[in-house]
Amino acid sequence: MKTKRITDLQDSKERIAAWTEQLCLIPGLSGYEDPVREFISGEFPESCIQHHVDVPGNLILTIPGTDPQAPKVMIFAHLDQMGLIVRRVDEDGYLRVERVGGVPERVLPGLNMIVMNNQGQAVPCVVGSKAHHATTQEEKGVVLGVDQLFFDLGVESADDVAALGIDIGAPITYRPQFSRLQGDRITGTALDDRAGCAALMELMRSVLKNPVPSTLHAVFSVQEEFNLRGAMIAAQRLKPDAAISIDIMVASDTPDLRNRGELVLGGGPALGLYSFHGRGTLNGTLPHPALLNHLTATGKAINMPLQRSAHSGCLTDSSYVQLTHEGVPSMDIGFPARYTHMPTEVCDLRDLSGIATLLEAAMRSMSAGFSFERRRYGCIC
Repeated sequence: MKTKRITDLQDSKERIAAWTEQLCLIPGLSGYEDPVREFISGEFPESCIQHHVDVPGNLILTIPGTDPQAPKVMIFAHLDQMGLIVRRVDEDGYLRVERVGGVPERVLPGLNMIVMNNQGQAVPCVVGSKAHHATTQEEKGVVLGVDQLFFDLGVESADDVAALGIDIGAPITYRPQFSRLQGDRITGTALDDRAGCAALMELMRSVLKNPVPSTLHAVFSVQEEFNLRGAMIAAQRLKPDAAISIDIMVASDTPDLRNRGELVLGGGPALGLYSFHGRGTLNGTLPHPALLNHLTATGKAINMPLQRSAHSGCLTDSSYVQLTHEGVPSMDIGFPARYTHMPTEVCDLRDLSGIATLLEAAMRSMSAGFSFERRRYGCIC
């Protein structure tokens, strides 16, 4: 990889795998995405791409279309990952934390984590867990709240913590990792949504190589895991004619989720038919019919199998992008992922490559006069 640019690799899946690996190994908690953004920006030095970084840190890479009258499409994936932040340093050097995003507390005890210090260096730590030999039978099935956890840097005092350049507000994430499993399966930290970023990068490569009528605004957004509103600021600036989010969708091909839906790894990109958070956030996304019909028809035209997802319990930043200005036709497209928000998420390169292929084909047929009329049935293309 060091002697050959990732964009020069011949196979789409291999390019996406290489980008995903690089991205998963860069820590980037919400609000601290700068190193991730800088890597992606550096992968696309082409002078024909318009680069812009806004105040919250969204990276906007614009590739003008061949037809100025064709729709301007914002396709976005988020840079950030969820994690924790230091809220207190105990006198004996243990860290106390707050969650940033949906970190599952049940998985934390005993994990290897990293804390980013004030020099941008990753300092390893361990989440404290009561010794098994001292754990009572009643305690073995108890999940401790994040307010009861302590993080061990291997130091002896608060002064030692300060000497490491760590203070209140320091970001904490899972220890970065990435592995290839069997076939096209990959696993790693923050596949949500670094794998989505890699799919968007592959789309950019395709559009640069074979220009399309529509203008592509590729947005790598910030703070999705924190408040879902980073992409909204980019949309306010760009005023796109349409917006499509690339993010995970919960796979239902494991023994514990077989009754949840029909999403399987390797089954193709998933079209978002319904998302709703329902846990303190009364928001979600119902796809705009013009986009849903167009992507469905595109999939049929290129003989690509597509999956469909309708689920509650999570949402993407499209839920706020769609509300900007007078409203933006929006929808989600996803890649099925297992073990979401865990340190070892799993997805399939075929689905990621399929997203890039589908969106490139969809943009190629979005010429001047493309209709965004809200007609629920029938193909609009």
